[in-house]
Amino acid sequence: MKKPVVGVIGLGQMGGGIARCLRRADIPIAVWDVNDLARAGFAGLDGAVVSPPEQMAKTCRLVLFVVPGSAEIRSCLNGRQGLLANAHGKLVLCDLTTSDPKITRKLARRAAARGLSYLDAGMSGGAAAAAAGTLTLMLGGDRQAYRRMSRYFDIIAGTVFYLGESGAGHTMKLAHNMVCHSIFVATGEGARLAEKAGINLADAIDVFNAGNARSYVSEARFPNHIISETWDARSRIHNLNKDVAMAVTLSDELGVRAAVGRQTSRFLGAAVNRGMAELDFSLLYRDFDAIAKAAADEDGK
Repeated sequence: MKKPVVGVIGLGQMGGGIARCLRRADIPIAVWDVNDLARAGFAGLDGAVVSPPEQMAKTCRLVLFVVPGSAEIRSCLNGRQGLLANAHGKLVLCDLTTSDPKITRKLARRAAARGLSYLDAGMSGGAAAAAAGTLTLMLGGDRQAYRRMSRYFDIIAGTVFYLGESGAGHTMKLAHNMVCHSIFVATGEGARLAEKAGINLADAIDVFNAGNARSYVSEARFPNHIISETWDARSRIHNLNKDVAMAVTLSDELGVRAAVGRQTSRFLGAAVNRGMAELDFSLLYRDFDAIAKAAADEDGK
């Protein structure tokens, strides 16, 4: 097998799709996950080698982190067996998590101290886009490093936006997700209103999609995952809650009021408090009334 060119750390729904997308483009890859079963899914795959971060640091040109957040990246970077201690000078690291931009910039400075480039790239499109190579990437960090690695980003993404210095990609992802998830809640509220008035949910969504209330949520999420009652949008409510809470915190730090985002955060927090953190987020609509009541009760305290 040829020497791995791209490393993928984190082989969940997003990382696994990205890794397989790279292999379809005939890019030799190294893969790693702390979960034995996730790694086993790549054992024996032609053109892929299961390799710990220490080995990736020595062989790859680009390492993609597709893990839950900055804490997991730190664990890959740190120590004698970590990426930073073993990396060659031309290695580029790319953080595909949704994370606090302040922490992202700290990690980038640590990488720079070892002569490495560190990019942050928020992703949009979900697991289906990761598998298809049609993600939207919002990228920050060293522009020259991005240009050197652009051919690999073009394989996994349909659109790449370079947005500026370190942290810009993750900042944009938080803004994007605050808008996206607020639209989900607003669409759910309007759809529930229509249903309570005796209008069929599918008809209400058709009207939204024929008018100015249309969005990706109404055009894809509701027909594919909610009206169908498959409840398989492939992301946990925990993720939505985490992302919007971070966006609200960043808004406070920057002096942005974010009233709508804050209300969305309360709604998602109420769902988590009802024990729904690990459930698919499409189920927010199934339990919409109970969640909304819990959020309102919390506001009234």
